[in-house]
Formats: sequence, C-alpha cells, structure tokens
Amino acid sequence: MITTVLFDFGGVFTPSPFASARTEGSVLGHDPEVVIEIIFGRYDTDTDHPWHRLERGEMTLEAARAEIVGIAAAQGIELDPFDALRHMASKEHDEEPFIDRARRLRSAGYRTGLITNNVAEFRDAWRTMVPVDELFEIVVDSCEVGMRKPDPRVFHLALEQLGADPHATVFLDDFDGNIRAAEALGMHGILVGADRHAAVAELDALLT
Repeated sequence: MITTVLFDFGGVFTPSPFASARTEGSVLGHDPEVVIEIIFGRYDTDTDHPWHRLERGEMTLEAARAEIVGIAAAQGIELDPFDALRHMASKEHDEEPFIDRARRLRSAGYRTGLITNNVAEFRDAWRTMVPVDELFEIVVDSCEVGMRKPDPRVFHLALEQLGADPHATVFLDDFDGNIRAAEALGMHGILVGADRHAAVAELDALLT
C-alpha cells in the first residue's frame, strides 16, 4: 500500500530545463543532446561538472556559468546557459494537475515531500511558484543538503525525514536517470512527460 508520494520540482511543477536546453541547441544549430550535456553534464551521474557542483551548493551561479561557457568554447560552441534557461519562461506549462493532486494527497493523509536538484540563487523565485509549505511536509533541496539526485543518499534523507518505507513510496520526476535511482531503492517511479495528466493518471492507478 502506498503511503508516501515524493515529487521533483523542475519539469514537474515548471517547464523542463532539459526541454529548454534542447530548444537552445536547435536555435544555435547544434545537436540538442550535446547542448544538454554541456550545460548539465551527464545528469544521470553525480560528478564535478560545474552544474552538479552548483546544485550541491559548492559554487555560485556566476562561477558555474563561466565554467560552462568555457566547456562549450572548448568544443567550438558559443553558448550561454542563461540563454537556454530563459526559454523556460516562454514555454506553455500546466502545473495545476500536480498542485491539485499534491494538495488532495496531503488532505487524504498521504505523506508528501519534494526532492529538488536546485540552485541557491533560484531559491526565492521557485518557492513562490507553488504553495510549497501547503503541499509538502518536507523539502530536500540539493544545494542546502550538499547532495543531488541521483545520489541515493538524497532519497534516503527524504525517506528518513518522513519515516517512509521505500516500497510504499512513489517518486515522480521528469528525468529517467532519477527515476531509475529511486526504483533501485525499491520506490515506485513515474516519469513525467509533456502530458502531465497522463502522469497523474498513472499515480492514481498506483494509489487504487
């Protein structure tokens, strides 16, 4: 029986940053997947790539930006990661299915939490996008705890804070590597794609 539902933030309650990076790659005329890796590194691992260090709170946004620009330049690509992230603001996104579902889950007695790979400089902005304290009992922010998905420790931390059994927990994320990491710990994973309602329906099927 499912007792706990954990959500990712970016790509679930907001447009996907990976989709925005793909858009920037297309605009620049470069392979979108190459652009994603330049900006975000190999995202299904935890490395010393500047974006990974940024998400672990080990460097500033401006310092990470400068290093990423340098990585791109070494490959003959003129790229500013800020330009890619700006595409998120112009993308259509329906976050309401997840806001409504998280609200109803908590009202029904399910334990709810948020596990986000995030950036300290974005904290004040992203927390105004959804009613965080209303929807989630706990928030595990990578830049605050010094760990990021897919590191299993970040999932263990969330489970420990909620007193949750991984086998009774569902995790929703827009990145397949993070889903695989959660499933390796025994959790049920739901990959969130462009159709948010399909992911909500998959969640509802697990809860019935």
